[in-house]
Amino acid sequence: MAGNRKALSEPARADAAAWRPLADRMRPRKLAEVAGQSQLLATGKPLAHLLAAGPADFRKALHSLILWGPPGTGKTTLARLIATAGGARFVALSAVMAGVKDVREAVAFAQSDRSQPTVLFLDEVHRFNKAQQDAFLPYVEDGTLIFIGATTENPSFALNNALLSRARVCVLEPLADAELLAILRNALEDAERGLGATGLAANDAELLRIAQAADGDARRALNLLELAADLAVAQAEADGPVTLGPDILAAVLAGSWRRFDRQGDVFYEQISALHKSVRGSDPDASLYWLARMLDGGCDPAYVARRIVRMASEDIGNADPRGLALALEAWQAYERLGSPEGELALAQAVVFLACAAKSNAVYTAWQAARDDVRTHGSLEVPPELRNAPTALMRELGHGKGYRYAHDEPDGFAAGAGYFPEALGQRRYYEPVDRGLEIRIAEKLADFRARNRAAGKFPAKS
Repeated sequence: MAGNRKALSEPARADAAAWRPLADRMRPRKLAEVAGQSQLLATGKPLAHLLAAGPADFRKALHSLILWGPPGTGKTTLARLIATAGGARFVALSAVMAGVKDVREAVAFAQSDRSQPTVLFLDEVHRFNKAQQDAFLPYVEDGTLIFIGATTENPSFALNNALLSRARVCVLEPLADAELLAILRNALEDAERGLGATGLAANDAELLRIAQAADGDARRALNLLELAADLAVAQAEADGPVTLGPDILAAVLAGSWRRFDRQGDVFYEQISALHKSVRGSDPDASLYWLARMLDGGCDPAYVARRIVRMASEDIGNADPRGLALALEAWQAYERLGSPEGELALAQAVVFLACAAKSNAVYTAWQAARDDVRTHGSLEVPPELRNAPTALMRELGHGKGYRYAHDEPDGFAAGAGYFPEALGQRRYYEPVDRGLEIRIAEKLADFRARNRAAGKFPAKS
């Protein structure tokens, strides 16, 4: 055992390949070693059919592909397996480092020998701008290249339509904990490519903690395991057992954040889930999505702004306290910071989720804006205009205006406030929930008195 540990720590080790990261050494070499992605690789699924086809059928079966999924889900691995299954040459580029010149070199390489197909794999393809993406399209169309792109970003937004129209999009899912656990166990036991030579012992509960911290990312899981193994070997006494132990796991997993992409798809999906949970009056789900966003590193000030929006859009006048509490929570966070201030945001989220709901103001505001866009700059009725000068009074500004405070109940029955060309409009329809019940009763009385005055139709 001691000899094995020494061999692994010597810089002059002859096996240079062993210095490659564990995640790279353990990359699947055949389809049977791939974990997860049953939606693509199960029997009868598109990629499974493609990978089962022989090289002779490769060109017929394969279309250009966009592999879309979170980091560490096997995009590069699948691209390599596809090329291997088709007996194709595999040219790998990264859009982070490569440019049009590199694409042209790949094209020239493919054109120099057409005896076998060439797969051009472009990682992080969303980093290419439109002109760069267009550079290889002619060679995809004429069959010079079979293009496979990998991206963590939504192709609908990150890739241009010309490229999308020529490629099939395959969606890869984050790996489940059980799938990551199998990957970790395999790496731990593999003496050729993995950590078998270290003698590291770990139970499933310890490996599961690593899997959970990896959050669906196989590369991250293997990197964490490799770091833990290095610490375990360094701390073990000569010829003693090499184990993970709680201290090593705590050191390795400290500060591990869940998957979150800050302004990408996951970001907007999670804020959408938070908003819909509040709207759906589910305080528990609302707290969960709030915790997910803050745990992932989202700016709490952004979340606070969105909570204020929810208070107006979905609670509105059914419970006006919601807006006040949302603003106070935002202010409390600004004064306290994290993590203390996050509790104020949680309080606001729970209150809004439990509050009576109304989107009546939101709907009314949209309708009013639509009228403004449709009808343009209609004139303010003369009786509603100010008349601070003699000339304005001579022109009739303010003439006929009824001061509501001088009317019974502070309401001027029959008075109108819309432009004459627009007529009377009704945008705001209170719902039968919360404070808006009382508001609806008051408005119904006002509208009945307007109709009794003989100047408004039945719907006013």
